[in-house]
Parts: sequence; structure tokens; C-alpha cells
Amino acid sequence: MANLRIALAQINVTVGDIAGNAAKIKEYLNRAREQHADIVLFPELTLAGYPPEDLLLKPGFAAANRQALHELLPHTHNLTAVVGFVDRGDDLFNAAAVLHNGQLAGIYHKNLLPNYAVFDEDRYFGAGDTPILFSFHSPGGERQASFGVSVCEDIWYPAGPPEAQAAAGAELLLNISASPYQSGKIASRERMLATRAADNVAIVAFCNLVGGQDELIFDGSSLIIDERGNVLARGKSFAEDFVLADLNVGNVFRQRLRDPRRRKDSLTQIYADAFERVQLTPVDYPLPRPALPKTPPAPRLEPLAEVYQALVLATGDYVRKNGFKQVAIGLSGGIDSSLVAAIAADALGPENVVGVSMPSRYSSDHSKSDAQELAERLGIRYQTIAIEPAYQAYLDMLAGAFAGTSPGVAEENLQSRARGNVLMALSNKFGWLVLTTGNKSEMAVGYATIYGDMAGGFAVIKDVPKTLVYNLCRHRNQTRGEAIPQNVLDKPPSAELRPDQKDTDSLPEYDILDAILAAYIEDEYSTAEIIALGFDEATVRRIIRLVDLNEYKRRQAPPGPKITTKSFGKDRRLPITNRYRG
Repeated sequence: MANLRIALAQINVTVGDIAGNAAKIKEYLNRAREQHADIVLFPELTLAGYPPEDLLLKPGFAAANRQALHELLPHTHNLTAVVGFVDRGDDLFNAAAVLHNGQLAGIYHKNLLPNYAVFDEDRYFGAGDTPILFSFHSPGGERQASFGVSVCEDIWYPAGPPEAQAAAGAELLLNISASPYQSGKIASRERMLATRAADNVAIVAFCNLVGGQDELIFDGSSLIIDERGNVLARGKSFAEDFVLADLNVGNVFRQRLRDPRRRKDSLTQIYADAFERVQLTPVDYPLPRPALPKTPPAPRLEPLAEVYQALVLATGDYVRKNGFKQVAIGLSGGIDSSLVAAIAADALGPENVVGVSMPSRYSSDHSKSDAQELAERLGIRYQTIAIEPAYQAYLDMLAGAFAGTSPGVAEENLQSRARGNVLMALSNKFGWLVLTTGNKSEMAVGYATIYGDMAGGFAVIKDVPKTLVYNLCRHRNQTRGEAIPQNVLDKPPSAELRPDQKDTDSLPEYDILDAILAAYIEDEYSTAEIIALGFDEATVRRIIRLVDLNEYKRRQAPPGPKITTKSFGKDRRLPITNRYRG
């Protein structure tokens, strides 16, 4: 049957804000009705927010989100909605509710619970075991379809619940999701969903969450894919979107008649004893309705644009959702603080960003002028607070304790800690959130000062390797105006904590360092395997030793957004006390 209209409400919700999330759902329910949609999907755990983590252990949390679900029912007149929520029975379940014309028509419990990488769903949820098939039609038969509902992970595997639903007759496979972002995942996820659609000869509608949540970024990029694996509609990446498409469900039936795979034994036998079918009550949908304008799917972003927009979304959401309005950044005139300042200005508006230059006796003239030029180009507020008086006071205060020793790392790090104190004092006085500027390469090997440049509330580029920092800065200059001075991109990186210091005094070139770190951290290669790739053995052993020894520092770092396959934090959990060197 032609002209079934489906809507994907790709919305940005906040964990724990059940009332606020419900209000946004109601807004989009009304929008779906105004657009004459038959079905509208919302993301996984829309009401609770994802991931709710140990909020699920609070007795009233599930009850509050269930009450909010029932309050949505009057808003589903002449409409079918699939809404993610936490269901409570003999266990807690990650659930999808099907609301149909003012009634709760059915509840599906997520079958496949991810418990790897950043996911901990086995900690909280019971697994469902009942695929459900829903059917609906209008009294005159103008609109009719059968659809299966699943939640995120359920569709990632070829033999998951959607396959059984399709084998039982579902023309539509509706999947609500909170699939977090990492570089390259948007494309690979789209390939997977296109494969599910083509293999099952079914239309796949995938509604993904969008927004930043602590260390996670949800990219949206929702999809509607036809039974041949062709993308009919694609939601924007890293922004809320409302995706509409008119579907020809009759094509699915005709395509299945020509597909010999449909003549094999029914896959519904997988769930033969538990399969549930729900016939939804007929609804007099208003006819006719205006045709949708012909619009192409939202374009996919280039890799650097994808990462940059992910960081902008994560920063803006972390600041706003935690009740802050403005941020402070220590501007050194270096590449890292320049990128963080640009991201913050794009995420929050330049009027809400304060750049603070804190020169010491070792700060070069070009670093001070580069920081000021950056601030002027970005249009952010700028101030200078020299740390020399505090640094000298520290040296005088510690002179007796340090007597008989040579100046070294302790004296260098006093400068960084003085800067951390300045930024946190400004934060306390004016309510600014301090954004730290350390990158993944530095965090990996401990090239960062605990209680110094690591002090702050959010680590914007914590998961961004140094080589990628440079590429993101070039991308920002090419696409949004040259805010980052060319001298910042050209000069050798330096912490400037002693005369003529360069990062390469104690670290290999960053292209070599980042390659070793990626092999060790993200690919889990052993020392021997990394050496076999052609890297210098002494360098590999030294870098791996630094990574292992600095786990205690990383545990005390602020949260920061995940953009690689394995970020520091809940994505990579290693003991601090650890003597294994593999």
C-alpha cells in the first residue's frame, strides 16, 4: 500500500529531566500530527534520557517515567507513536512503548543488552524475550501495515528480533536507538542498517538520539531505508531533526514474492513459543493529505567536519545541561588552547567565552601575541593575569625545603599549578566553567600537570590525539574563517615551562607518538606487536611505560567527549596498581 507516512523525531533530551523530556515529546507528537504522519518514532529511553546509569537504582525513577508515559496518551489521537522508556515489572527493562490513538497498545523489551565498551546494560536491565508484531489499518483500507519494534542493539545482529519480525510478515522494522558516536561510526552504522533492510526485504526506520551526555555524544543521523537498502531519508548529524517520508509498503510485498529466501523455513520458529501479535484498533485518518516536498536526504559530513561538530555539540550540551552559561579557558598561544577556544566559541557564542592569558617568565612574546590575536579573531573576551608574582612566592616559600637540589620538574609544574589556581578562582568568583586544554596524546603519557593544566570541569579534547588537533584547527580555519593564527600552526609545540623548551625534548615527534598510542590503546597491540610494526624498540617501551604509569592521573581528569574507538574513562578501565607489562 502506498503513502504510509512515517516521522522520526530525532530529539536532544536530558538524563533525568523526565518532565522536560515529556514536554518535548508532546511538542513533536503535535508536529507529527500536523504533518499527517501515521507513525512517529522517538529515540531509546527518550523519557529517562540515555544512559540513566544508577538513577535506575532510585525507587521513584522508573515510576516517574512510567507516569510521564501515560500522560502522553491523550496526545496520540489519530497517531501511532513509539517512545523509549524504563519499564518496571519483575525487573527493569529498556523498553519501547507503542502508543496508538490514545491507548497503550503494547510494550517491547529490548532483547540484546550491550555490556561492552561504554555500555553497562546488564548491570541494570533484564533482557526481553518476546518479539512483537503490530498491525494497523484505516476502516477503508487506505492505510495498512505490519511493523516490528526493536531497540538499538537488537538490530545490530543478523539473527536479532527484527529478522524474526520480518519473517512473520512485518513490512516495517522500527528501531529506536541511542547509538553513541565515534569517528567513522555513522558510515558503518548506515551500511549495517542497509544490509538489514535488504536481507529482510523490509523498510527500516532508525531513530537515533542526538546530544551530549557527559563523555558520550549521540550524533542523530537517523535513517529510513527501503527494502532494497536504498536511503530514503537521513536526519542531520549533531542536530535535532524531524525526518518525514512517505512509504510504499506494497512494494515490500511484491519484492518478497520475487525473493527465493522467503520460501525457506520461517525464522519465527526462533521465538515460536513467545511471539506476540497485536492488532491495533482502526483509526479514521484524515484524507487526503498534502504530499511531502521532494527533499534529498541530509548529506553525510566529511570526517574532520564530523569530529569537529561532535566536539561542538558535546561542549555546548555539557555546559548548558549542567547549568553554566560561560566558560573560561587558559590561552597559552598554543595549538591545543586555540582549538578549545574555537570549539567553545562555536558551541556557546563568543560572548560566553573568556580567554585568560597567564604568562610567566618563560612565556615567549609570540605566545602572548598569538593568544591575543586568537581572542580578537574569535571575538571572545580576553584578559591577562601574569603568574610571575605567585610563581616567585612559591619559589621563595619552598626555598628551604628545596635547598641543595637542582631546579627541575617540580619548579616547572609550579607554574602550571599557579595557572590552575587562577582559573579556578575566576570560576568560583564568576561562575564560569573551566575548560581544560589537554589532548589525548598528552593525557596518555602524563604530559600534563595534575592540579595544574588538568584542573577544570570539562576536557574538550581529552580524546583528540595531537595530530588530529592540528587537522581540526586547519579544518576550522578553512570552513569558518581563519581564527587560529598561522604562527600557532607553524611553531613547534612547547609547554614553555623552562627556557627554549620543546615537546620533542621528552617525547618523539607526534606522528610517531600518536601511531604508537593508537596501536597500544585503541588496537590493544602488545609491546612486541608494536615493535614489529617497525617502531624503535626503546621508544615503544618508554611510551608504553609512560601510559601505564599515568593511569592515576587520568582517573583524576575531568570528563571529556569520546570521539575515538577507545577513550580514557569508562571506555578503557585498567587498574591503577598494575605491574603487567605486555
